[in-house]
Amino acid sequence: MSIRIDAVRAVPTVSGFFFDDQRAIKAGATQDGFDYRGDPETEGFRRIREAGEALTVELELSSGATATGDCCAVQYSGAGGRDPLFRADEYRSVVEGVVADRLRGRDAAAFAENATLLEGLTVDGDRLHTAIRYGVSQALLDAAASATGTTMTDVLADVYDVAPATEPIPVFGQSGDERRTNAEKMLLKGVPVLPHGLFNSVEKIGPEGERLLDYVRWLSERAERIDGYDPRFHIDVYGVLGELFGPPYDRAEVVDYFADLRRAAAPYPLQIEGPMDAGSREAQIREMTTLRDGLSDAGVAVDLVADEWCNTFDDVRAFVDAGAADVVQVKTPDLGGVQRSAEAVLACRGTDTRAYLGGTCNETDVSARTCAHVALATRAAQLLAKPGMGFDEGFMIVTNEMRRTLARRGRTADATEVAADD
Repeated sequence: MSIRIDAVRAVPTVSGFFFDDQRAIKAGATQDGFDYRGDPETEGFRRIREAGEALTVELELSSGATATGDCCAVQYSGAGGRDPLFRADEYRSVVEGVVADRLRGRDAAAFAENATLLEGLTVDGDRLHTAIRYGVSQALLDAAASATGTTMTDVLADVYDVAPATEPIPVFGQSGDERRTNAEKMLLKGVPVLPHGLFNSVEKIGPEGERLLDYVRWLSERAERIDGYDPRFHIDVYGVLGELFGPPYDRAEVVDYFADLRRAAAPYPLQIEGPMDAGSREAQIREMTTLRDGLSDAGVAVDLVADEWCNTFDDVRAFVDAGAADVVQVKTPDLGGVQRSAEAVLACRGTDTRAYLGGTCNETDVSARTCAHVALATRAAQLLAKPGMGFDEGFMIVTNEMRRTLARRGRTADATEVAADD
């Protein structure tokens, strides 16, 4: 007898960081301690920095088990073509209303069918907010794993007919504004990819990019002190280099600066996320392609990571098809259902673009653990340590989830082999 979804419950909860008005910050909002002074500029924000919110979704199954997922949205909600700010109280009725009405009574094991149904739901003709699709799909994946007695990794691998990873996916640590202290932590823990850096203003990068150069040079010097450690550097500049230089991005001034970054990072590989924010997907693809071609022609080995305007599955495909980036960030909350994140990672297979399964510091422990399964199932190139900006907690959550899952899958495989021998 199949296990059914009996009830759906939504509980307003908290996320692991904050919502920030990126437009106001880029416009020069003054940082006041941990807060910002000034008026918000993005619709939906009451202040520039607001406490993050989440909405926990619980599916009660006929087996007596409860499956869980968390609806949450990115730190910079409403920016770069993303859905508006997510207010948990405003969307609770949607989950307990139209979503619950369609899910009750359905087979909990049928993840693909349930996730497809969820993606097609609308309210007043509009698709569900990406955060709702994200959180409910996590609960559906958890329900399918519970109903089939397996892992979320196996459920996804079966849906897409792929072989999951047999080793942990390289984890990418994010430092927040404590970019030196947290980078030191990452170095001591041997994090494979680091440190993000949060270089989201001209003040932090330097009016001529000099502060970013100094930081990358410092990072390389610190990493060289650790024997047998070979990390990859990944710096997010939030489009600010575009403000410093402007197009065309293949001119000598820009290429020379990237060459300076390359020398500062040596001997470690370097990738720069979001070098500019061109204002639209088409413009972003054009400008990133120009920069990537310029770097290639000059022999400057700095990889570019697509972030701004690369939000949906279609966006990911567009950047990959155009050859606009060496790496695309799959920003999990922005794609809606977790199955769409899996599909985005798999869309990079067979191309020269790597898939970074990212997301946001503003997620939760539940969504982070679910993403660890997506990364394992699809063999993503790297996985963001999340939630939060303290580094240690997020690194622990995703690392431990992957290790536990791999151990469980290994024990299951061993048991199957023993049964076959008997």
